[in-house]
Amino acid sequence: MARKREIKMAAYLVGTGMHAASWRLENASPGASIDIDYYRELAATAERGKFDMVFLADSLAINEQSHPNILNRFEPLTLIAALAGSTSRIGLVATASTSYVEPFNLARQLLSIDRISRGRAGWNIVTTRDLSGNTARNFGAESHYELEHRYRRAEEFVDVVRGLWDSWEDDAFVYDKETGRFFDPAKLHRVRHKGDFFSVEGPLNIARSEQGYPLLVQAGNSDAGQQLSARVAEVVFAIKFNYEDAREYYGSFKRKVASFGRNPHDVYILQGISPVIGATEEEARAKKKRLEDLLTDETILGFLTDYFKEIDFSRFTPETTAAEAGLDTLRAANPDYRKHQPVIARENPTLREIYSLIIGSFSGDHLVGTPEKIADTLERWFLGGAADGFMLMAPALPEGLNDFVNHVVPILQERGLFRRAYEGSTLREHFGLPVPPNRYVRL
Repeated sequence: MARKREIKMAAYLVGTGMHAASWRLENASPGASIDIDYYRELAATAERGKFDMVFLADSLAINEQSHPNILNRFEPLTLIAALAGSTSRIGLVATASTSYVEPFNLARQLLSIDRISRGRAGWNIVTTRDLSGNTARNFGAESHYELEHRYRRAEEFVDVVRGLWDSWEDDAFVYDKETGRFFDPAKLHRVRHKGDFFSVEGPLNIARSEQGYPLLVQAGNSDAGQQLSARVAEVVFAIKFNYEDAREYYGSFKRKVASFGRNPHDVYILQGISPVIGATEEEARAKKKRLEDLLTDETILGFLTDYFKEIDFSRFTPETTAAEAGLDTLRAANPDYRKHQPVIARENPTLREIYSLIIGSFSGDHLVGTPEKIADTLERWFLGGAADGFMLMAPALPEGLNDFVNHVVPILQERGLFRRAYEGSTLREHFGLPVPPNRYVRL
């Protein structure tokens, strides 16, 4: 019997929220990004709301223009290991790069956390964008890998990690005290990989978990990134700023998945949303204005200067339009800009609005309003073939997560669009995905 299709939900946890000025709110704790009790409370709230997973992003370098909530924060693998002990059902997804670590170490860390959490871990696969300009120099190199190189390395990296995760068949450890036989040697496998980037013998010194191995999440926007996602990802994180663009992306990406011989229904697309929720439309708009008023001109223009590098923003103000600054036609070196430029060229926003767009602190007027308005928007996108679910990127935390769980989730549950209780205990079970077969098992 097929499982009923329901909205999937993830909570993007980043200190006091996605908005760069969220730490300045009266009730905010500026040191939230390194407060484990704070993160435990956020994870507990998301679990109370029956979210599928919490999501931790990462960066391997910072500079003076970096978002306040990433200047001083936990390493995400360490954090989800800590959160495993204070939660019981919600999935725990951490970002880890394929560009500056080795497959064996990462495979071991992730599978260890998956076992500690009893099958609730996920890996957000990234190749690392170098927004700060310092990443390579933090790892003994002079220049960051080019995009094509990063994704070739990532393809091989993921294949090696998955091979290591299958080192032990699920019944390899027999623990026979009578005979002294600890494991069955026939069920131990070495990956023996030699490729363009890695040489790894194996086996891994930890067995598979209750869900087999961690759920694979990816968010690549480039052609190479989408190819990797379509081939290996089980959950894909995207950000589209209107229904039409999201629906076009959804159909296009699902076709890419099918081209690899995979079932498109087994790959879930979560659209990033940054709703501002109020009891009334006016209250929601007042919340949005309160955050915007806390942004300084220096924050906005300094970030844009660092992000683009081709333009001197010191001669502009935050109210300068994209066309006036030349951003509508700019061929930016930053590949991340490609996903934003169609929206910017079409709508000619101000630099203030462009900043919010790139940071991900607001999603547009369709997600500013009452809980009913937010629920209506999500229902339309979900039923209309624009998303399988959503990544909640609250502008302010914990307020934004509390508002969503307390006021939007009950509406979605009442409409039969979202679960009222967890049916399984592993992250794969939340998504209705089976345990991956071990590649070495003889059928």
